[in-house]
Amino acid sequence: SSGINAEYGGMFAGHDEGNGEVVEQDGKKFIKFYGMSSATAMQKHAGGVANYRTSEGKTVLIPYKGSIHNTIQDILGGVRSCCTYVGAVKLKELPKRTTFVRTTQQLNEVYGNKSINKTD
Repeated sequence: SSGINAEYGGMFAGHDEGNGEVVEQDGKKFIKFYGMSSATAMQKHAGGVANYRTSEGKTVLIPYKGSIHNTIQDILGGVRSCCTYVGAVKLKELPKRTTFVRTTQQLNEVYGNKSINKTD
């Protein structure tokens, strides 16, 4: 991933193009975001959590971000900066001009304790 380590689901969530449920709290807009192993997803797509399973994901409210256009521009800007830092004129030059480091983090702490469902 050329030095860019991100969870793309979280990065792209909250935009108009994701068709998420918009929720308003205290005059601010949020979008309900949930993992496919969450109780919310299982209820919505499978009729509930089967008695032999447990929910593993979270359901959280994330700030509404509008169109994805600005996020895509930020990503492209980051890639351009990365190429500038390492002297790569083309994306295919990145592996030749960088050292890739394998990471093995297994815990996603991006959303912390922001779960909105007690079962998630």
